[in-house]
Amino acid sequence: MSAGLRNYAIVTASYWGFTLTDGALRMLVLFTFFKLGYSPFTLAFLFLLYEAAGIIANMAGGWLVSKFGIKRMLIVGLSTQISGFLILSAMNPGWTSAFVVAWVVLAQGICGIAKDLTKTASKSAIKMTQAEAKGDGEGRLFKWVSWFTGSKNAMKGLGFFLGGVLLEAFGFALALWLMAGLLGLVLIGVVLSLAPLKGKSKPSRTARELFGKSRGVNLLALGRIGLFGARDVWFVVGVPVFLYANGWTFPMVGAFLAFWTIGYGLVQAAAPAVVQRSADGLSREVPAARLWALLLLVVPLGLIGVLAVEPWFADLILVAGLCLFGIVFAINSSVHSYLILAYAGSEKAAEDVGFYYAANAVGRFIGTLLSGLLYQLGGLSACLGGSAILLLTCFIATQALPKVPIARGETKNS
Repeated sequence: MSAGLRNYAIVTASYWGFTLTDGALRMLVLFTFFKLGYSPFTLAFLFLLYEAAGIIANMAGGWLVSKFGIKRMLIVGLSTQISGFLILSAMNPGWTSAFVVAWVVLAQGICGIAKDLTKTASKSAIKMTQAEAKGDGEGRLFKWVSWFTGSKNAMKGLGFFLGGVLLEAFGFALALWLMAGLLGLVLIGVVLSLAPLKGKSKPSRTARELFGKSRGVNLLALGRIGLFGARDVWFVVGVPVFLYANGWTFPMVGAFLAFWTIGYGLVQAAAPAVVQRSADGLSREVPAARLWALLLLVVPLGLIGVLAVEPWFADLILVAGLCLFGIVFAINSSVHSYLILAYAGSEKAAEDVGFYYAANAVGRFIGTLLSGLLYQLGGLSACLGGSAILLLTCFIATQALPKVPIARGETKNS
């Protein structure tokens, strides 16, 4: 096994462990505070700092990876997540509601920083280890990115189910301690087995240099905001609360979210078999991004029309529609995850990746905020309407993506 492939396997496995506990954390917080009687908007508010912290962590993470290297930032990300779990486990339901919310938001913010530091370092490692391994250039990169992203999301789905099981079996605090222990084992494995990946480059010295991205990176970042905002506007609060209100139990809701996320991850991993690859890495992939963005936009619009007639078994119709959404969304996400590495500059790839995933976090923040707010104002249809508007933003951005790499400051059209 080549050094590149070995490092890829270690980074992927460590991120699996991280994502498993991260998915479980979301269910622990959502179900615990729903049972305590918090409103949909307050439930969304509990996740806002988690998402907002990710914006800063991604931007800083790209710069820090360039300065300190990939392995060190993976270790920092895992350690920070463990700290967040331990702080959250100290929460006492007997405290005043305002203090409980503040405590949870703070702990979630720490976990948000951990998640995006770890993700930026991991995605940067994929770019590097692909170059170290022998293979077929951009084709191998697309496969590795798709497998990494898809398998990670499958693990997140398992985490949703794990969170429900741990909450029922052990309660809130003990479940968090067990998750911290699992991540501790992952951290030890990274320290002992992962080679000191280079990952270092000359980091940007000014804000203008840090934010001065190429046209392709900027447009893809805008598309990412719309794409992930469109998912989370229904995923975070709207769908779980809607299904529970229609007679589903917490384990049933958790199982559906787990099934959806695992299926979404499997489709992501299989995306290279669906999207034709080109020798230059862009001429076929960019049109694919444009096509799949349009197809995804149709799904929430169709669901709004069907649910408007108030059919019987509205919950099952919603589940079927969201499964279709998940398939098309997964292909979109996989193509986008590949394109950012295709557009990323070799000297500042970590910073480009960090900038892109900061935009990803902006989308999640917007979607999380709107999920609670729109559901409280207009129910699930309002959430789906918000999803359609955000997807329109994604579709418009993908239409302008260049088919050739364009350096910073250039304006050549595709």
